[in-house]
Amino acid sequence: MDGATILTFIVYLAGMFGIGIIFYRLTSDLSDYVLGGRKLGGSIAALSAGASDMSSWLILGLPGAMYIGGMSEIWLPIGLAAGAYLNWQFLALRLRRYTKVAKDSITIPDFLENRFRDQSKILRMVSAVFILLFFAFYTSSGLVGGATLFQQSFGWEYTTALWIGVSVIIIYTFLGGFLAVSWTDFFQGILMFLALIIVPIAAVQEMGGWTEMIQTTAEVDASYLNVFAGTSAISIISLLAWGLGYFGQPHIISRFMAIRSEEEIPKARFVGMTWMVLSLFGAIFTGFVGIAYFAGEAGGAPLADGAQETVFIVFTQVLFNPWVAGFLLAAILAAIMSTIDSQLLVSSSALAEDFYKGMLKPNASDKELVWVGRFGVLLIALIATLLAYNPESTVLELVEYAWAGFGAVFGPVLLLSLFWRRTSKWGALAGMVTGGLTVILWALPSGGIFDLYELVPGFLLGGFAVILVSLGTAEPEEAVLREFDKARG
Repeated sequence: MDGATILTFIVYLAGMFGIGIIFYRLTSDLSDYVLGGRKLGGSIAALSAGASDMSSWLILGLPGAMYIGGMSEIWLPIGLAAGAYLNWQFLALRLRRYTKVAKDSITIPDFLENRFRDQSKILRMVSAVFILLFFAFYTSSGLVGGATLFQQSFGWEYTTALWIGVSVIIIYTFLGGFLAVSWTDFFQGILMFLALIIVPIAAVQEMGGWTEMIQTTAEVDASYLNVFAGTSAISIISLLAWGLGYFGQPHIISRFMAIRSEEEIPKARFVGMTWMVLSLFGAIFTGFVGIAYFAGEAGGAPLADGAQETVFIVFTQVLFNPWVAGFLLAAILAAIMSTIDSQLLVSSSALAEDFYKGMLKPNASDKELVWVGRFGVLLIALIATLLAYNPESTVLELVEYAWAGFGAVFGPVLLLSLFWRRTSKWGALAGMVTGGLTVILWALPSGGIFDLYELVPGFLLGGFAVILVSLGTAEPEEAVLREFDKARG
């Protein structure tokens, strides 16, 4: 790799470390470390939520899927855009308000325990277990993406690249907590956005324009232009159903809880959705143009099997000078880091707030909890690194499983807890367990039916379980109902 590319890369990393050090000095208690003291402005919250959501799969996984399947893969980003909008529209305001009312809850397990006055702490324990389980897989997907980036860019061995990538991310998450994560996500979101606009435009121009690119793609295989090619009703439903997952992603909805006021939410929704839609278009066309450029042999050899997720990386190397290439490669690392740091933070908060304070040491000091959270970052990162050790793992497969798990475990429970007064503690517990176990069993080699994405049955069965068990058990106590009415405003 050219020295200019490496220098650009190093300057970017130094900036991320600097942010971590600054916010290390501003983090004094667990609320600061886990939720930033609820001080995020709307734009920061929006881009932080978007960057945390659109991990390495946006720059590696989605372009790779488009390169392999063409426009028939477009149902996935359509489902995601719809789900993200509905999440901002219906969940953000109610969750921000209700978590304040419910004893100023700072984590999802904390909110569920306070929402239902659960003295047994079973809701906190079960939700924390699922958070740690599925974030181990989700975080490992980002580490695979980081290792792929370093391996492809620097020629390192996969294992070496994996450990260097995880070391970079751990340092600033360990130090700065939520504010460091949110501000780095803000800058990383801008960087990702610019990269996803620049690369497909440059590639189309290199091909001679849009018309020539479409013609070349059709010459490779006309089915790449057909949104229904190779699809079925089940596969389209499965791709669109990714949008359901948004209602249960702790690392995304924590931004709703952290916004400094309810008045900031409409602005945040506009900024976040604009960023997301344009970024998705960029990712879609990066992969789609890659068909004409590489598979059509217009400017480069076809990508080898198993290397399709590197289409963005290869474009940066063949289309741009070393300075710009360094900037674009930093954007890939930004996509990876912006999600992993949020996932590590939510996982560490589950260890500190939900296990350590909630079940082991209720009187633990804030300083003690912050350090438990920091060492939780190290522990979870180590587990995720071990899961990522298989170089044959793909980013999209790992994200797919974790996304389904969170969507099915927390999506129905949170929606019904926020909008249905009759939801009971036992209904919430039944919904989480049913949703989580359905995803785990459905994803087994012999578990799925009709190749339907496990999020669909997990979400539906989890929702039914909440409703049926809530109706079959005692109505919530009067204090819980009064608090619900207060949160509803």
